[in-house]
Amino acid sequence: MVPLWVVASARLKPVLEYTFRVMTHFLKTALPIGIAALLVGCTGSSSTSQKTPEPTPKSSESAEGHNHGKHLRVGIVFDSGGRGDKSFNDSAWAGIERAKTDFHIEEISIQSPSPAVYEGNLTKLADQKMDIVFAVGLGQGAALQKVAAKFPNAVFAIVDGDVKAPNVRMLKFKEEQGSFLAGYLAGCVTKTNKIGFVGGMEIPLIKKFQYGYAAGARMANPKVELLPVKYTNDWNNADAGKASAAVLYAGGADIVYHAAGRAGLGVFTAAKEANKFAIGVDSNQDDIQKGLILTSMVKRVDEAVYQTIKDIVDGKFEAGEKVYDVASGGIGLTDFEFTKQVIGEENLKLVKEVEEMIAKGELVVPSNEQEYNEFIEKLKVAG
Repeated sequence: MVPLWVVASARLKPVLEYTFRVMTHFLKTALPIGIAALLVGCTGSSSTSQKTPEPTPKSSESAEGHNHGKHLRVGIVFDSGGRGDKSFNDSAWAGIERAKTDFHIEEISIQSPSPAVYEGNLTKLADQKMDIVFAVGLGQGAALQKVAAKFPNAVFAIVDGDVKAPNVRMLKFKEEQGSFLAGYLAGCVTKTNKIGFVGGMEIPLIKKFQYGYAAGARMANPKVELLPVKYTNDWNNADAGKASAAVLYAGGADIVYHAAGRAGLGVFTAAKEANKFAIGVDSNQDDIQKGLILTSMVKRVDEAVYQTIKDIVDGKFEAGEKVYDVASGGIGLTDFEFTKQVIGEENLKLVKEVEEMIAKGELVVPSNEQEYNEFIEKLKVAG
């Protein structure tokens, strides 16, 4: 069988077309995960969709008795990474800033130097009878669970966290889908066939990034090896991020993806020193080291925050889980402003095709170790 990563040559077009038809028929029965269209291998553009995600609440509980007029009062408690992390805290703030312009809201924001103050900060805003209070980051989950119970008439939203309460909306994301796109791109671009990943904490949320990334890379290039994963164990320690990435670069990786919050800024420093590539996360981080950050896996936290405020304004707020994914435009890659030439048009087109397959549900992305192993086994059968 023609290897996945070399069949893109135009000289093989007649053979490719026949092989493609045969493999498509085979995959429909042997590999029902919608990857047949990708068997042309790495050679195709993905852009961050600007569509407004559709609400997908799972709770019918709605907020009542709140001001849905022009002058809403919105509170936000940042996690310990705080403003300036160039990641999801800054993205959440961008949603607040947009809402200020569109809805003339009054906002009160509170920084959290450590997790110990989360409960107090949330309580402080709830006491002020805000129309909604945002808790940024899963680390605030335990604190919000307590505060939401103490203030049943208040309305809250949490980014990434699990707080099941009738007055809390959980803003969730399919991070594995965007990470798969980042990994697919890495598999196309790598020259050493070695890539790396730096996580902030070894927790299920970050595993979604890791396994989605690894699966995408292997889909694109079966020769790719993901070097042993590094964890900073601190979301804010850029030095730890730099040290972790430096080990991966020294081990042969020419691309390192991070999901480590502010600590990930150290990954970019290591990339610059090694003159190798990195991939950003959460927000568009491409301009931090122009030309060395291939892309960023963007979680539209800004859109989630903005849409939640808009629902309050429109009287449509509902508690429960609201999920943002590739199909809704809540997850995606950047527009490759500084790296298009390095990546190449054919590879950009191919990444776009992968994105469309994920959006249509034709390709189901693994989010944990078991799903990843099953995914790889199916790839082996196909290959």
